[in-house]
Amino acid sequence: MASTSKSDKPSVSNVEENRSRLCDEFAAVTGTDSAVAQCYLAENEWEMERALNSFFEADLEKVFEEDFPESETRPKTKKQKVEEKPPGDCIDLTADSPASTCKPSEEDNNKLSLISWNVDGLDTDNLGERARGLCSFLVLYTPDVVFLQELIPPYVQYLKKRAVSYLLIEGGEDGYFTGMMLKKSRVKFVESEIVTYPTTQMMRNLLVAQVTFKGQKLCLMTSHLESCKGQAVERMKQLRVVMQRMKDAPDDVTVLFGGDTNLRDTEVAKVGLPFSVCDVWERLGKQEHCRYTWDTKANNNKTVPYVSRCRFDRVYLRPATKDGVQHLAPDHMALVGLEKLDCGRFTSDHWGIYCSFSAV
Repeated sequence: MASTSKSDKPSVSNVEENRSRLCDEFAAVTGTDSAVAQCYLAENEWEMERALNSFFEADLEKVFEEDFPESETRPKTKKQKVEEKPPGDCIDLTADSPASTCKPSEEDNNKLSLISWNVDGLDTDNLGERARGLCSFLVLYTPDVVFLQELIPPYVQYLKKRAVSYLLIEGGEDGYFTGMMLKKSRVKFVESEIVTYPTTQMMRNLLVAQVTFKGQKLCLMTSHLESCKGQAVERMKQLRVVMQRMKDAPDDVTVLFGGDTNLRDTEVAKVGLPFSVCDVWERLGKQEHCRYTWDTKANNNKTVPYVSRCRFDRVYLRPATKDGVQHLAPDHMALVGLEKLDCGRFTSDHWGIYCSFSAV
């Protein structure tokens, strides 16, 4: 009688190792622990995407109940990706403050300003106050463009209700996703698209928008690249997609990318940046006070038994190259969200990045 070879099926140790890795990745993405991860993964036959979808179907709308009645917080079955008209009863929490309504100088008026921020919508503790904290920074800095990562549907509904001086573009509708906010008085929206990452296990994609600013054509991109140290190969695949899109953009278009990349410097070195693309932090002299955007030494929103200081959040620029077209160059960078809110927590577990760009 023929015997079954041990090589015909995976060993117990290999299965356990693989499932332990999946649990660690699930916990890192969702901000839960290994017990919760094991429960969702086991119920979904250890398929990461199915397990994440199942987790994110939880009713998170209650975190914003103080701002919306129950009927308002629930996302519509089919959501409109770009909402032009604000609700009639809105109070705009992003309207310019009295200090910022003074007529800016011509030089400042022609600068493009940008904030990129992973707002950690997956952490529902104090989420309503933290969302209001984001709006307060929009008032303080009045950025023309905002890139956001880790949005969830109730967070989006809040921003649509309270940040009505901005046009909101969503990079998804289920679970968690990215988004862009465009200052309506300064940036004119043309069109947007969502570029899928074919092999992502964490629902990640690239959100792209074509806009104009002061007559200049801009291509804006944001993404949340694959998380966790063990996902370096997938993360580098996604970075190659981003860089190819930046490189291939028409030469009369300026391309700006910002987001939570989860990148390590060694990974960027392996992929390599196109000659035409620059890392804005590096271009501005690698200022030490802007280096770490994920810093558990200074930010205690996440309770972890170790100190981790990483430059996960990055901004890349590819200026227009066509003769006669105005070029943008970075002139300033700062981290935002460094102050605790009244609840005793920060707006996010990531610091936000503020950048400004001048025509040269």
